[in-house]
Amino acid sequence: MPLLVTGTVGIDTVETPYEKREQVLGGSCVYFAAAASFFTQVRMLAAAGGDFHDDYHDILRRFPNICTKGLEIRSDSQTFAWGAKYFDDWNTRETLYTNLGVLEEAPPTVPGDYQDSRFLFLANSHPSVQSQMLAAFPQLTFSVVDTMNLWIESTRPELLSLLERVDGLVINDEESHLLTGESNVYKAGDKIIKEMGPMFVVIKKGAHGCVLIHDQGVAALPAFPVRNVTDPTGAGDAFAGGLMGHLAAAHSKDNNVSLASVHQALAHATVIASFVVESFSLDRLATLAKDEVAKRYTEFEEMIRLR
Repeated sequence: MPLLVTGTVGIDTVETPYEKREQVLGGSCVYFAAAASFFTQVRMLAAAGGDFHDDYHDILRRFPNICTKGLEIRSDSQTFAWGAKYFDDWNTRETLYTNLGVLEEAPPTVPGDYQDSRFLFLANSHPSVQSQMLAAFPQLTFSVVDTMNLWIESTRPELLSLLERVDGLVINDEESHLLTGESNVYKAGDKIIKEMGPMFVVIKKGAHGCVLIHDQGVAALPAFPVRNVTDPTGAGDAFAGGLMGHLAAAHSKDNNVSLASVHQALAHATVIASFVVESFSLDRLATLAKDEVAKRYTEFEEMIRLR
């Protein structure tokens, strides 16, 4: 089933306790698409500036299931750029700079042959932009949205209006508390499902895994234990890509997305995200073989099985 992601394409500078990389490929749309491409074909809808050079295009070409026809290059503009520094615990980071670039301009135009997209992921951006994108696909059958503290605090009415029209929400535990006022993630998830509209919500807990609250029930998964973390940037977006990529592949002929199907997709998402943190940018995913993914998924299944 055609899967489309709309979000950011970025140029990142990332510093960790051990290494620094400058001007590497990043952005929510990029990490999502790379992860989703291991399960299905995925269409990117985003904008970049004239500084998005051929090396970045070459990286995307290493993922044959990614369609970049919707990547709009604006030669007179600058690509979204972000810099950050991570500290020893890996959960704490300092944003050093954010240059919005093309994000201050109009959203990208939807190519005509993207109109039949059925599965849509709205990566983090202003809710009004997400709403505009949601309305752009007349054959849409399933949609999931991501958001952040900034939009919850500053554009709450627009965000709540958007949530009434989507099937799923992916947020972290801090954002779930801010959105609902509930500190318990299960109560927060219940409130989102019962009062705000989505059929399910996935609440990410970083190194502690994730919680799924679905209108059919509840499930939870741990994170995969990665021993050599290099850079956690993009792991959350890749997690969303694995989730949606697996769902789109599993539901190529229907959109009956049950608790069991989302739970299984989250396991695959967890595995894909675990590879991302082993390198900077897309370095690990670009060299990742499907048999490596299958092997780690088997290890994860064994790990979470009750003895």
